[in-house]
Amino acid sequence: MVVGPDFMTGVDEEHFDEVDTLLKAAFPTDAEARLVKKLRADGDMLFEARKPWEGRIGGYFALSRMQAPEGWACLAPMAVLPEWQGGRLAERKPNMEAGGPKDQLYRGPWRFGSRMLQHLQSYYEVFPAGVRERMPETIVVLGKPSFYGRYGFSLERAQKLISPYPLDCTLILRRGVDVPEAELIYPRAFHDGGC
Repeated sequence: MVVGPDFMTGVDEEHFDEVDTLLKAAFPTDAEARLVKKLRADGDMLFEARKPWEGRIGGYFALSRMQAPEGWACLAPMAVLPEWQGGRLAERKPNMEAGGPKDQLYRGPWRFGSRMLQHLQSYYEVFPAGVRERMPETIVVLGKPSFYGRYGFSLERAQKLISPYPLDCTLILRRGVDVPEAELIYPRAFHDGGC
């Protein structure tokens, strides 16, 4: 049977140091670690999620409160331990056969980032109404459309937004099929040295 990383859970203060270590390992500078600390200090952090495996945090993402539009959130940062990216953790597991379709089938469950985004996407597609109502109306992400687009984030639906960042890498996740018109104002931490 193919298994994978443990269930995604929230981040508590006891996990802050390990999250900091993960962010510093996953990115070339400490900018994302500083961003997370600033979002927490400013009270703009809505939710932090971690995906552990055997007692270590392998994946992480943060949802922070957008200043505008009201009820929207920003997905940033998102990180996976470099040595576990791309399902590489599966390579060290027993019964792993290299090459061919079985290789990719086996690696899939070990892809931390993909699993976290699938979980987030499910809140907008299949979870009961009571759970969905507690989620932000819309989640904005800056990233590769070819990656985030696989998990419900839409580049096309973000094209009428006004943003301080390029629209060719701005995607949104929300229920429905509308194309909202709004000005995006990110949390202060994105503008005053947090990132």
